[in-house]
Amino acid sequence: MPSFKVSDYVVRYLAARGVTHAYEVCGGMLAHLLDSFSKQNDVQLVSMHHEQGAGFAAEGHARISGVPGIAMATSGPGATNLLTPLGSCYFDNTPAVFITGQVNRAEMRKDRPIRQLGFQETDIVSVARPISKDSFSVLEPTEIGKALDRAFDTALSGRRGPVLLDLPMDVQRIVVDLPDPVAHASRSVDGSRVPAASIEATLKHLAAAKRPLILLGGGVQSGRTAPIVRRAIDHLGVPVVHSLMGVDVLGHENPLRVGMIGSYGNRWANHALGECDMLLVLGSRLDIRQTGTDTEGFARRRIVHVDVDAGEINNRILGVEAVVADVGDFCAALLDAPAPKTDCQAFCAHIEEMRRRWPADSELAGLSGLNPNVFLRMLGDVSKGAAAFVVDVGQHQMWAAQSLTLQTGQRFLTSGGMGSMGFSLPAAVGVAKALAGKPVVVVAGDGGFQLNIQELQTVVRNRLPMKIVILNNHSHGMVRQFQESYFDSRFQSTVVGYDAPNFANVAAAYGIPSQRLEANGGNAKEQEQSVRSALSWLWQDQAGPALLEVTIPMQANVYPKLAFGRPITEMEPDAKPTEMEGT
Repeated sequence: MPSFKVSDYVVRYLAARGVTHAYEVCGGMLAHLLDSFSKQNDVQLVSMHHEQGAGFAAEGHARISGVPGIAMATSGPGATNLLTPLGSCYFDNTPAVFITGQVNRAEMRKDRPIRQLGFQETDIVSVARPISKDSFSVLEPTEIGKALDRAFDTALSGRRGPVLLDLPMDVQRIVVDLPDPVAHASRSVDGSRVPAASIEATLKHLAAAKRPLILLGGGVQSGRTAPIVRRAIDHLGVPVVHSLMGVDVLGHENPLRVGMIGSYGNRWANHALGECDMLLVLGSRLDIRQTGTDTEGFARRRIVHVDVDAGEINNRILGVEAVVADVGDFCAALLDAPAPKTDCQAFCAHIEEMRRRWPADSELAGLSGLNPNVFLRMLGDVSKGAAAFVVDVGQHQMWAAQSLTLQTGQRFLTSGGMGSMGFSLPAAVGVAKALAGKPVVVVAGDGGFQLNIQELQTVVRNRLPMKIVILNNHSHGMVRQFQESYFDSRFQSTVVGYDAPNFANVAAAYGIPSQRLEANGGNAKEQEQSVRSALSWLWQDQAGPALLEVTIPMQANVYPKLAFGRPITEMEPDAKPTEMEGT
């Protein structure tokens, strides 16, 4: 049996499980692991400039590759800085293994009635447990193989998610006898796992419905099932709406694609959802941002809810027909059955008429300055060469989800459950590495971009093909809109006490080609020409990075917006909320 230093074995194991990149910020308790990475060529180490950035990069990489993302940090502040991306992976079902260095076992406080023994000692295992699928320490060097099996298998099984593995420094340096790690086969879809009665009932309901609809959620992409879901949709011939996290399952060219539903959904899509008489839900939690607070009204239709996590079914929306299954397995079983004889022509024609009546571009009609919905539609139109759009959190996130024109295969990644500002830039680093040279578009706001702006240096050092677009409204716009609605336009900390730099100048300081677009003057045709010119510049070098700062009016709000307390079809600014949203 071969002998391995534990840190060498970890790197060898990662390579055997298909890991190609790991993301980190150096620290003393990682020294042995960093040295082990330096001695091999199978796994590329990507050094970031903040541990949160390392975690988000690992998340972005995993969402593209399907292989657990790897992020590493030292003990104490390094480990605690990983908590936000750890939670993001947990809430958005992203498989990841976060490895934290820890003080030597002899320096751990254990049961002593003290706060800390070793320098930077922190019980990260306990802290991480509520926001991970598993969190544990490896205290016996000979257990490293089993520990890594446990971490990877847990991250990939069932509803995917992150695992934290804490590795004391003295354990990393010990030499142990272990068998060489071997590759593991990935699981394929298997329709036989789904009860035949569930398939028969679903097809019967679809055939009987006059206005059937399918809702796609984030579980479709996180479960790696998008291709077979697309085949099942074509098989059924039923129109499809999606949540924020399901934006990229169907391309805009697909005639069955309706649009995004929810708090900031496309107006016509929310009306289609409100009017449907049978809803098939695939991989969506039906959380408050998708249904609003009127759960009884939402439930007044037949709903078949398919989810791998039984706890998410009949949770908020009660009375649904539950199918606890992997979405891919469910769709495989659908494809094995005859297609239902549904007649959706009248409903589809009605939806198309609503889409023409309420186009996304018209929601901000009369806005003085550049319309962000128009800009993002144009960005999507010229970015056919982009493999992915990585979008931060804020108003721009909703405008992007409403208006970006994605083609089948183009990915749309954003922070959903955690909703973390600062996600997009570091996540895009991992996405770009996973896509091996294909261009990636980053869409961010001025507020969120400043949270991880330091990763511009990572972009430069790795010469990543990232096209970074910052929509600058000189405020924290989402909260500013909230203050406008509920706090008599007292803009504390969103406008008052907030500012931002000239991002084009900042990018230039990092050595990134940059431009600033101020298209708030002139008529619509002049604005359009300015935008086209700027976007042409953005894409002139597909192989390298570029940053475009776009100024938009501070008063631009995201519309339509669900009027909280009202049914899903009643949206601002036409309807007023009856209660303040708490989420």
